[in-house]
Amino acid sequence: MLTVQHLSKSFGGVQAVDDVSFTLALGELLALIGPNGAGKSTTFNMVNGQIRTDRGSIRLNGQELVGLPPRAIWRLGVGRTFQIAETFASLTVIENVQMALLSHARRIYSLWRRAATYQRDEAMTLLAQVGMAGQADRPCSALAYGDVKRVELAMAIAHHPKLLLMDEPTAGMAPSERHALMALTRQLVAERGMAVLFTEHSMDVVFAHADRIIVLARGRLIAEGTPQGIRAHPEVQSVYFGSGKTFEAHGAGHSFKEAADD
Repeated sequence: MLTVQHLSKSFGGVQAVDDVSFTLALGELLALIGPNGAGKSTTFNMVNGQIRTDRGSIRLNGQELVGLPPRAIWRLGVGRTFQIAETFASLTVIENVQMALLSHARRIYSLWRRAATYQRDEAMTLLAQVGMAGQADRPCSALAYGDVKRVELAMAIAHHPKLLLMDEPTAGMAPSERHALMALTRQLVAERGMAVLFTEHSMDVVFAHADRIIVLARGRLIAEGTPQGIRAHPEVQSVYFGSGKTFEAHGAGHSFKEAADD
């Protein structure tokens, strides 16, 4: 579904991303990981057009995305969630989802119809899929953070994306919430026929839920494979922990960021 070839980006004299290539298949959850400064955020943001590439190709089902603005890439079926959840705090849960549906339908303004009545049934269906139908009429400002993340996920799938980009989807969440959100994502991938590319610092989330993992260091792709293969990869262990340490030694609950700080 997604083919990235020879992607490169520099900022001044710093080569943030250097000749990175990877693919993503339908139904797959692919984790993009790396220590601070590895280039993963730059790579991630080039896929949906927030950062322009210097070189390389990004194709969604064969269609080139390089050079398109984020709104055009979104229209082609690329959804997005953010590290810090992006919802309208003053609106209710269902109104947030209705806003996403209005945008998808290009319904910006009407003299004759209140926005609060627009596609309410479809919005409730989306909220039911993420386990938030029971809180539909609560303001987002009153929600626990894990529930805000679920609302954001409902907004992201409101336009039926083929590819869902999730930027550190479990950041700020408790361990039980992290795994519940990723299990829900897996279910939505199967039900909606999507693919997911996600960045994540928490190793327990990465190893438990990713089908494959790609690892960046200093802008270059240093490893790609299954969670089992990446866990045992000597170069990946060396990049994060130095010699003589392993992921098991640090424990499944550690994050890559924490490990790098250690």
